[in-house]
Amino acid sequence: MFLLNPNLSVYRRLGVELGKTEVYQDSNGETRIQIQESVRGKDVYIIQTISPDVNRCLMELCVMAYGCVTACARSVCGVLPYLPYSKQCKMRKRGSIVCKLIASLMCRAGLTHLITVDLHQKEIQGFFNIPVDNLRASPFLLQYIQEEIPDYHNAVIVAKSPSSAKRAQSLAERLRVSIAVIHGDAETDLLDGRHSPPTVRTTGGLPELPFCIPKEKHPITVVGDVAGRIAIIVDDIIDDAVGFVAAAEMLRERGAGPIIAMATHAILSADAPRILQESAISQVVVTNTIPHSSQKLQCCKIKTVDVSLILSEAVRRIHCGESMSCLFHNIGADD
Repeated sequence: MFLLNPNLSVYRRLGVELGKTEVYQDSNGETRIQIQESVRGKDVYIIQTISPDVNRCLMELCVMAYGCVTACARSVCGVLPYLPYSKQCKMRKRGSIVCKLIASLMCRAGLTHLITVDLHQKEIQGFFNIPVDNLRASPFLLQYIQEEIPDYHNAVIVAKSPSSAKRAQSLAERLRVSIAVIHGDAETDLLDGRHSPPTVRTTGGLPELPFCIPKEKHPITVVGDVAGRIAIIVDDIIDDAVGFVAAAEMLRERGAGPIIAMATHAILSADAPRILQESAISQVVVTNTIPHSSQKLQCCKIKTVDVSLILSEAVRRIHCGESMSCLFHNIGADD
């Protein structure tokens, strides 16, 4: 087992020694990795978490995987708690599905298996031509709610957009509480790129070609009762935090009680920690799929839930050839 980033305690739970390797950058900026022990005929597990320099982390993983394949490793399993570029999994105007490119890059580098947590879209698994185990952080977040939030039965799970309504519904059904949805901030044709080619009524070959009517962006509204209740805003990623803060302001205007933001992956880019610290949000509950110790120094509201247990158990089961089904117990296809 090789650890390219020392911030996740998976190997400690497994009780194994880390493989010896040296990772550094040349003066010209190129990534170099030296594997300092034999991996011939062995099952290799590479743990890589994402830092602010996401491209460097991605290149380290690919170079390491390729080095293990070149050294005749029997298998190479990548453990990425957060899959980089997963937000770019849809086509945009004159763009590309970058997540598909990243998946192809990892496979060509030599990965034979991938373990990750809460993909931005479950369909991303189809981008890979290797087995992908998409673990869920929801059991850990549910446990946090039940143990750390007093009177959680008086809570309401809030989806900050219609796209996150399924996630909110899944949590609400398990906690036996109600759900609310913030509606009206949906993507428009301009954002999703479906107005390309240019919106002209006539073309050289097809006169009067009909076009779809543009979507109308409705005023933002809250569907559901939140007055006097603990509001838990859920999503899979907290990035710049603007959406969470805007949702919190709207919930406060509707008379909500304490407001809690909850997500699996804490990217917390740019000024997100400061924005959250100054917002109406009382707690920010995230997991440790992405290291965020420096952000916690800027925002005392951040609470971290450790998910290394499920990652270490997944590695153990794969290595021992055991079934993975128990890690997905009571998790439906839509969860």
